[in-house]
Amino acid sequence: MTRVNLLLVLLALVLVTMSSTLFTVDERETAILFRFGEIVKADYEPGLHVKLPVVNTVRHFNRQIQTYDAKPVMYQTEELKNVVVDAFVKWRIADVRAFYIALGSVDVNLRLGQIVNDIARGEFGKRTVKDVVSGAREEIMDIMQVEANRVTQGFGVEVVDVRLKRVDLPPDASNSVYARMSAGRARVAKGFRAEGAEEAEKIRSEADKDRTILLAEAGQQAQIIRGTGDALAADIFAKAYGANEEFYSFYRSLEAYRQVLGNGDDLLVLKPEGEFFKYFGDSKVP
Repeated sequence: MTRVNLLLVLLALVLVTMSSTLFTVDERETAILFRFGEIVKADYEPGLHVKLPVVNTVRHFNRQIQTYDAKPVMYQTEELKNVVVDAFVKWRIADVRAFYIALGSVDVNLRLGQIVNDIARGEFGKRTVKDVVSGAREEIMDIMQVEANRVTQGFGVEVVDVRLKRVDLPPDASNSVYARMSAGRARVAKGFRAEGAEEAEKIRSEADKDRTILLAEAGQQAQIIRGTGDALAADIFAKAYGANEEFYSFYRSLEAYRQVLGNGDDLLVLKPEGEFFKYFGDSKVP
């Protein structure tokens, strides 16, 4: 074996030895060091660490915040009505040693789902549908987080948050509620329309009354003005007649001639010596 080959073999042995004695922990992870299956050290910080080949083994765990998105579950409220609840849980490993000892290879999400379901069933059972749908949702989420943390701290898990995405009635109940709401809104709308029609009738009646009053007052004022005008005209005629009775009589006759004979198509059969023709042929015209 040449010296170069020997150096290559030695280098390979060194690399193999280093790879079996060194391990890294990512910033998103933590780790537990075992010696023949027994925990030697836990909660490793990110970086490069040393172990003994063969004797020690290392297991890595995710220390980031993780999400358990539960399937929708049906719970009963205080008045024994069903509601469908869709929730999710944010959690992380707080103590990796306790986590490994308590859960080992158990599905953490399955265990969290059982815990959250038990807490939610108790909280929803103490409240009405109105409370859980609107008013008490924030309170329920806070209580669920506190209670879940109380249970999970024993196996090294911290529940960061519990959120209720939606709280709905079952489809059949939702349809029934919608039908009742629709009927209720229809009754309210009908009441509003009736009130509007009544108010419109009042306004229309008031407008008709005001119109009648205005027309009556206008007619009365017109009669007064017309009477005043007629009186003034009569006074002018009287004064004119009194000033020259013969001229006034002649003027009235001319007006009568214009009205009767003005269009030229009328035929009158009268005696020429009648009162109507008294100014015809009379040279003594005023």
